[in-house]
Amino acid sequence: MALGSLNIREDAPAPSAYGKVYDILLNLIISFKLKPFALLSEKAVSDALHVSRSPVREALARLATVGLVDIYAQRGSIVAPLRVKDLQHSQFLRECVEVGLLHKACQLPDRSELSKQLKGEIALQETLAAIGDFPRFSKSDELFHQYIAVSVGFPDIWTDISNAKLHMNRFRNLTYPDMDSLTTIIAQHKKIADAIERGSEADATKAMQEHLRKIFPLIPDLIKKFPEYFEETNDPAGRIHRPDLTLVTR
Repeated sequence: MALGSLNIREDAPAPSAYGKVYDILLNLIISFKLKPFALLSEKAVSDALHVSRSPVREALARLATVGLVDIYAQRGSIVAPLRVKDLQHSQFLRECVEVGLLHKACQLPDRSELSKQLKGEIALQETLAAIGDFPRFSKSDELFHQYIAVSVGFPDIWTDISNAKLHMNRFRNLTYPDMDSLTTIIAQHKKIADAIERGSEADATKAMQEHLRKIFPLIPDLIKKFPEYFEETNDPAGRIHRPDLTLVTR
C-alpha cells in the first residue's frame, strides 16, 4: 500500500510529531497495511502525515532499533521482512516477564479480586468472539494480562511487555482473527485464571507457556502462505538493521 493512498490526516505539533509518526508507522507495519519490503520514503511519509522530514527520520531510526524497519546505506528504508529469530527473541522476553508476574500473583494472600477480573474478561471475550468483534477481543486479551501485572504491583511494566512483544503481535496478525484461534485463546486464558485462583505456580507457568508459544507450530504454514513476507537470506548485503548498535549479526 502506498503511503500517499492512506488518506491519513495528522496535524501534530512539532514537539510531539516524532512520537505520532512513530505510532502511526508502527501500527501500519504491525497490521500489514504497510507490507514487508515496502519502500519507506522520508518524503512520502512526511507528505502523507503533514510533518517535516526530521520527525520521520527519527521515527524510522527508532523502528529500525526494534527490527521493524531496515535502513540501507545510500538506498533508503524499507519495512523489515518477517524474521523467525525476531519472533523467538520477542516471545522469550515476554514469557520471562509474564511467568515472573504469574508467580507473584499465585503468591498473593488474597487472589479473589484478580480471579473476578480475569473471569469477567474471559466472559467478555466469549461474547466478543461470538459476535466477531475482533478489535475489542484483542484489547480484552491484552487487558487480561494487564490485570495480572497490576495485581502484583507492576502496573507500568506493561509498557515493557508491549515493546517486547511487537514481533509476536506482527506474526499473530497473520493468523488472527479466526474462530479457532479465538477459541484457543479463551481456553488458554481459562487455564491461566484457574491456576491463579488455586495458587498453583506450576500449573500457571505451564498454561502461560502454552499460551505464549502457540504461534511457533504455525510458522511453517505461514511461510508457505506468505513467502513474500519472509526474509530469504540471513544477512542481506548493505543492510543497517539497527543503527544504534555497532555490529549486528543474524
